[in-house]
Amino acid sequence: MKYLTLLTIGTVALGLGACDQTELETGSPTPNGASATAMLKTATGADAGRATATEVAGGLRVTLDAMNVPAGMHGVHVHTVGRCDAPDFTTAGGHWNPTQRQHGSMNPQGPHEGDMPNMTVGNDGRGTLGVVLPGATMAGLLDADGSAIVIHAGADDLKTDPSGNSGGRIACGVFQAN
Repeated sequence: MKYLTLLTIGTVALGLGACDQTELETGSPTPNGASATAMLKTATGADAGRATATEVAGGLRVTLDAMNVPAGMHGVHVHTVGRCDAPDFTTAGGHWNPTQRQHGSMNPQGPHEGDMPNMTVGNDGRGTLGVVLPGATMAGLLDADGSAIVIHAGADDLKTDPSGNSGGRIACGVFQAN
């Protein structure tokens, strides 16, 4: 019985590991692919982390290393304007949505191109996130008015249009070409 229990636990762990691997698929690097970086700040000007967007096959890989963010789940999105004026960062505009879809990966009419999964932040104020935005391009990210990445105060419900009920904007960074 003990062996069967351990075998079951091992099988479940392997299955969960396979799910995580699929969900965190990062795309194949594009030879000579462009990249852009955003340095995030809080409303008080404190450093809040760094995001990098890199061209990969079929889209853009966006990675975020956040710091000085309250513990818990936070919605993270690419926003349509490259401005991050404190204190509320509303100058970043709405979510990046060139395909005119609705918000959220769980919305049958979604998602926006800038919709990302929630990020978990630990008690140390640090969190990481990595995702491929299918169909996204560096040209679109760095268009005439640029783009920003925003961390929201709460978790994104991944379905409510236009912003997933993720609350206020607590950190923001403007993407700049590398």
